[in-house]
Order: sequence, then C-alpha cells, then structure tokens
Amino acid sequence: MMSNTASLKKEYAERIAPALKNQFQYTSTMQIPVLKKIVINQGLGMAVADKKIIDVAINELTAITGQKAVATVSRKDIANFKLRKKMPIGVMVTLRRERMYEFLERLVRVALPRIRDFKGIESKFDGKGNYTLGIQEQIIFPEINIDSITKILGMNITFVTSAQTDEEGYALLKEFGLPFKNAKKD
Repeated sequence: MMSNTASLKKEYAERIAPALKNQFQYTSTMQIPVLKKIVINQGLGMAVADKKIIDVAINELTAITGQKAVATVSRKDIANFKLRKKMPIGVMVTLRRERMYEFLERLVRVALPRIRDFKGIESKFDGKGNYTLGIQEQIIFPEINIDSITKILGMNITFVTSAQTDEEGYALLKEFGLPFKNAKKD
C-alpha cells in the first residue's frame, strides 16, 4: 500500500506544486496550497432509536479509511428529537499524511467511478478553499460488503486545504484528480 501513497505525495511534490506555483504566480513555495486533512463524517440521527447503528457505522468507516472511527455525541438535550446530552449521534474520522493520500487515491480512482449515473461532483467551496463532498451511499467503497448492509448510510467528506481562496482550493483538488462537473464559475 505504501507505493500508492508515495505516488500521490510524490506527484504533488513533482507535478502539482510547481503547476500551482506557475498558475497563481507564487513567490514562495510556502504559499502553494496543500491538502491538510480529510474529515469523513456521518450524521446518524436514527441512532437515538437504535444504538447498534453507531457500532455498525464505526466498523464501516474504519474499514473504508483504515483508521479507527470515533462516535460523535450531542452537545445538548433536544426533547422533540428524544435527544439527550452526550448521546452518540454520529461517527467521524480525520485522516492526515499517508492515510489521507491513500484514501484520496482510492476515492478518486475506485469509489467515485462506482456511483451510478456519475457525471462529476459539484464545485461549491466554503469561501476559504475547503470543499465538502456529500456521498449518498457507503456501498461505493469496495471495502464494504454489500451483503452485510442493513442500512444505506451517507457521509460527508471534507477536504481541508491551506488555500486562501476557493479558486486556489479548486485548482489544488482538481490537480489531485477530483472529477468536478464543470469549470469553476467566479
């Protein structure tokens, strides 16, 4: 597995960083945006009724990312949703360094092409160069055994970059191979 990881990291150093430096006319290599981390998050509101959903989601997310996922808990009581403070209501994992590059490569080369009727992903950024991708089904990842699925769960994958603008973040993620639908509109 390390050879794949090294290839994407090496590709960043050899091809992507110089391309971005030329494109945005940076004077220092420290200005070139980098991918800091990837955060995968699943909100599981139905876990209030069924506690086993959290365990299943933790196991699935751990299998997908290769890193132990943790449960996220509610911050306050909400009577209408039968929610108590510190109840587990989601699952998340934060990937950095080698695992981040490994996951990104598997996402772009294996998982995204498995989505039915896939035409690319939206190019809406948060204003600070970060991007969140919503995925409806966890079964697009080959690590998930479709026969053992009880519920189809979606997830949000957030790419946190050091880019100052959306344009820089878009250029960085496009160079990494994220299949955006159309050219970025300013």
